[in-house]
Amino acid sequence: MKKTQGILSYIFIILGAIMASFSVALILLPNDAIDYGTAGVAIIISKLTGLQLSLCMIAVFLPFLIAGYIFLGRRFTIKAAVGSIVYTLGLVFFEHIPFELNTEHFLAVAFGGAILGFGLSLILRYGGCIDGSEILANIIVKKLSDKTGRNYSMTPVLLAFNALVYLTVFVVIDATAALLSLLVYVVATSVIDHYTDHFESIKQVTIITQDPDGIISDIKKQLNKTCTIMNSRGAIAGENTTLFCYISYFELSVMKEIISSHPGSFSTVSTIDEIIR
Repeated sequence: MKKTQGILSYIFIILGAIMASFSVALILLPNDAIDYGTAGVAIIISKLTGLQLSLCMIAVFLPFLIAGYIFLGRRFTIKAAVGSIVYTLGLVFFEHIPFELNTEHFLAVAFGGAILGFGLSLILRYGGCIDGSEILANIIVKKLSDKTGRNYSMTPVLLAFNALVYLTVFVVIDATAALLSLLVYVVATSVIDHYTDHFESIKQVTIITQDPDGIISDIKKQLNKTCTIMNSRGAIAGENTTLFCYISYFELSVMKEIISSHPGSFSTVSTIDEIIR
């Protein structure tokens, strides 16, 4: 069962990467719009230097991928590498496909942003990543959390990174491209939020188990997180323990594996938009 789920996750990551590359190569770029995140940085470099876009994508994303391996682990990096490789190959392939949307720039960009958002949703939902800004935000949040013992949202980091990207587009390309690119961001992130339940927000995992010590030990070892413990009682199961743990979206796949390795335990996941201290 786990093996089948693992294979399906890679299939959906590949499908999502193909959709994202299709949108960027055949809809967004021909309509003067630019993707956000590190893909946007690569597109800017390609436009200014005349270098092949796929090479710029590799050059920009590779440092973030290496950083992801160092700070976020092998499992995450493999999925991120698969997604980014398929995405880059997709750009190379679709760049040579004759395709044109005979409609206004605004409608084309909105449509392309929706396809991009759905593709990225598939990638994120199954533990992958093709954008270095998300890796950077995750690393920063993880470091802050480890240092202070508090949980932080990735939203401020992502907003700051993309604000710099669009400001650069406005200055070095033109205002129209910046505004169209901003529309891409709004549409794509709206679709992503719908299908991933605000992936950049903090996730509260509620675990009900009769093996609290084992789960807490695994969470500490694999995620360097702690838990809040509450004694509870089920009408059928009897005495058990409820654990509350706060993690990022990218840590959910590891958390699911930890919980599934302890028979009789189950959990729910909810989104926390704000923590008041």
